[in-house]
Amino acid sequence: MHKEVVRPNVVLVTLMAATLVAWLGLDAVSVAPNRIVPGRGHAAGEIAGAAGLVASLLPMLAVIGLAWRPSPGRRRLALGLVVAMLAALPAWLALAAARLVDPALPQARLGIGAGVWVSLFLLLLALIELRTRLALSRPLGWALLLVPAASLALCLRLGLAPLALRREYAGRSEQFLAAIGEHLLLVGGAVGLSLLVGVALALAMRRWPRARELGFAVLNFLQTIPSLALFGLLLAPLAWLAAEVEWLAALGVSGIGWAPALLALVGYSLLPMVRNTYVALDEVDPGVVDAARGMGMSPGQVFRQVRLPLALPVILEGIRITTVQAIGLTAVAALIGAGGLGTFVFQGLGQAAMDLVLLGALPILVMALAADALLGALTDLLRPGGAT
Repeated sequence: MHKEVVRPNVVLVTLMAATLVAWLGLDAVSVAPNRIVPGRGHAAGEIAGAAGLVASLLPMLAVIGLAWRPSPGRRRLALGLVVAMLAALPAWLALAAARLVDPALPQARLGIGAGVWVSLFLLLLALIELRTRLALSRPLGWALLLVPAASLALCLRLGLAPLALRREYAGRSEQFLAAIGEHLLLVGGAVGLSLLVGVALALAMRRWPRARELGFAVLNFLQTIPSLALFGLLLAPLAWLAAEVEWLAALGVSGIGWAPALLALVGYSLLPMVRNTYVALDEVDPGVVDAARGMGMSPGQVFRQVRLPLALPVILEGIRITTVQAIGLTAVAALIGAGGLGTFVFQGLGQAAMDLVLLGALPILVMALAADALLGALTDLLRPGGAT
């Protein structure tokens, strides 16, 4: 009887080794006396000393050891260690603020260094790897992030006043909240309109097959146009319409602003929406449809009660793709005065203020991840067999 060979989890070992190298070799934070002067980098050892640095390396080494001879129990333990390391990152920032920032300098700022960013990225990849190996459901996998999120909230409340991101927010809190509202309105409007138009186009393509090739050709062509070029192409027609049609001008339609942004976002959103809807409706089992017709259902009842419910998970997948795509593209719309979080990104780039860039970019990332998680979990629940 042959003994089963236990193979190392090469992906997890590599991720943890890279995290260890990044933590040791890159600056964890930077400290600047004000917003203008460049910050001075500080490694992890300068924050907590040699003993603290060694203690921070032990969980990484432990995960490497657990991944070298993996088993379900070892994977669960490694998962707990990865979540604990993620939760410890905000505590490291709070410790750096307490030890490195001079309280006599009221404008002093603590920047997040490359060591923390790279470690955060690698630890999240490790979390995804372990979630996949343990076959955890998507909602449970995302729920694990509540622990580091709670740690971050606690540290922000107690000891991260000098954090540069927090100082940028404090000076723009009202603008920031307004930008989030503008961003969500544009994304919601684009997804809602693309859903209505996309379903109508998919139904038309199913009814008239000759329209399918032309429709997909046009939608594919729209995807090839760069976003800035599409905004530019819409500028002149919308400006002319606003000048000629009074009620459009009264609505705020013009060559710049929300109108070209919304039209461009809808144009980019149509292809995934139409494609997923068409495929979802087309791939419903013909036997199920024939059985429904044999029960005396009308064509409308077959569509509403049989075809649409069976196609809904794939349609929701199209909505998920469209929503995540629209969240990112809406940031570019700030260049034409549409508002949203992209405003902070481009202001920060113009001022060479990377913390201001992050103030706009990080909420966009969080929105995209949240939309992906929620819509993905809903899709899993609606599939036969429920969430996996």
